[in-house]
Amino acid sequence: MRDETVILIHGVWMRAFSLLLLRRRLREAGFRTELFDYASVFGRDERSLERLGQCIRAQPASRVHLVGHSLGGLVALRALERLPVALNGRVVCLGSPLNGSAVAQRLTRRDGRAQLLGCSADILCRGLPDRTPSAEVGVIAGTRAVGLGQLLGAFDGPNDGTVSVAETRWSGAAGHCEVYVSHTGLTFSTNAATLAARFLRCGSFTEPAVERPIKLAARAQ
Repeated sequence: MRDETVILIHGVWMRAFSLLLLRRRLREAGFRTELFDYASVFGRDERSLERLGQCIRAQPASRVHLVGHSLGGLVALRALERLPVALNGRVVCLGSPLNGSAVAQRLTRRDGRAQLLGCSADILCRGLPDRTPSAEVGVIAGTRAVGLGQLLGAFDGPNDGTVSVAETRWSGAAGHCEVYVSHTGLTFSTNAATLAARFLRCGSFTEPAVERPIKLAARAQ
């Protein structure tokens, strides 16, 4: 087992158990894992960020990584800004609307529906400002258009049914890739888990090239 811990952070309307399969796959990849549970709608936004910061600082591992699904990616990056020292690890966002969510914006415009997103409405609608984060960030976007956004007519381009690929393209990210799965499917996808583990290990979604030994020509006798 690697001396590295991955803290997994769920999305809006979900709880930590929604990431159990992803947790298992990251464990199989050699990481210690911890699920971070928080109230994404009825809780206090500031309190959740404070608790996540405490969870990060309490880890005994030499390296601590964060993996957030959807809103969880936004929560991870906001908590990163508040740490007293830079995170000795990396961050992977799965289908996170880092540039703001058109679905969230449409939901909050409809009478009586703003409360559906509760304390997370503002960050989901706005997204994050352009900045260079203190840790390497990788983003995995889904492209299988099955989800709530299709009912709301929120997309013109590629999307995972809830978040568009364009909404996941953040200037602060060091890497970005796409997989053919839906928004929820990102938490169940073997491919997404493999890509996440690869980025956490080496800071890239691309498989490292294997150097082949150079064969030296035999000297003429």
